[in-house]
Amino acid sequence: MLTLDVLHLQGKKNLLAFSAGVDSSALFFLLIEHHIPFDIALVNYGTRDNSNAEETHAKELAKQYDLTCHTIKAPLFTAHFEQNARTFRYDFFEKIIVEQHYDTLLTAHQLNDQLEWLLMRLTKGAGVSELLGLEEISQRENYTLVRPLLEYSKEELLMYLQSNKHPYFIDESNRDEKYERNLFRKQFSDPLMSEYKEGIKRSFEYLRQDKKQLEANFERIYTQKKLRVIKLHTMTAKVKAADLALKELDYLLTASQRKEVEKEESLVIGGEWAICIQDDLLYIAPYLTTDMPKKFKESCRVLKIPSKIRAYCFEEDIDPKEIAL
Repeated sequence: MLTLDVLHLQGKKNLLAFSAGVDSSALFFLLIEHHIPFDIALVNYGTRDNSNAEETHAKELAKQYDLTCHTIKAPLFTAHFEQNARTFRYDFFEKIIVEQHYDTLLTAHQLNDQLEWLLMRLTKGAGVSELLGLEEISQRENYTLVRPLLEYSKEELLMYLQSNKHPYFIDESNRDEKYERNLFRKQFSDPLMSEYKEGIKRSFEYLRQDKKQLEANFERIYTQKKLRVIKLHTMTAKVKAADLALKELDYLLTASQRKEVEKEESLVIGGEWAICIQDDLLYIAPYLTTDMPKKFKESCRVLKIPSKIRAYCFEEDIDPKEIAL
């Protein structure tokens, strides 16, 4: 029997990222069973025969259970489909969240997804935090991202739907191995899950415990928009803290960039992100260049705000006194 930890969902305004596939359909009906209020949001990419039928199904399902269904049709992406589709999808979700004042975004990532992520990151070089990737609860700028199904396998979700005669669609694009994730799924993660599911579940539990111990060496003490200030209890935690903060901001450090962060006290990564150390504080913010009033710059200097961080604070009207911790 599948259950949900609903503690983080009760009393919240919840939005479910819905696709009508196995995973999100299972989460949909589990939320109904647990009497958790929620609405759904679906992106129609128009790339498959079932795309319009899935959108129609989502609207009918929402009507049946008296939910709001938010839908949008995506443009045709001619290159880098996975990356562009993800960006479009989350931009859509976050727009709804801000406009409709949702507290949480629910996604139906499950155990197979965790293993696929781990294997893909393993081939590129990654530490414990990067290998885990998917957290049950992540705090974003305007909402909390919750993944309630991480302990369940795809097979378990499918069995749940079939045993309860709940409707769902099969995404035929999941078989297309031109997408990296599908390739890893078919050749590696699916065979491993079919043979070693229980051991894989235990391994992820152990990894999560190890990650907590690693992250005890730093703590975030300030968040405002895309600015992060992190207190380092040991300087050896700098790379790990920067990597996790940037991942939350949808930027993944490469192996060479992690080495740069380890060596330098003030740098710009990818022309996008400023990463600076001041005493035992790690500052991370989008890197901007702009004219600032002399008074503002002097205030930042006195308060020891790193120079590469100041323009973002100015543009976003963040008081330097707030982050001079």
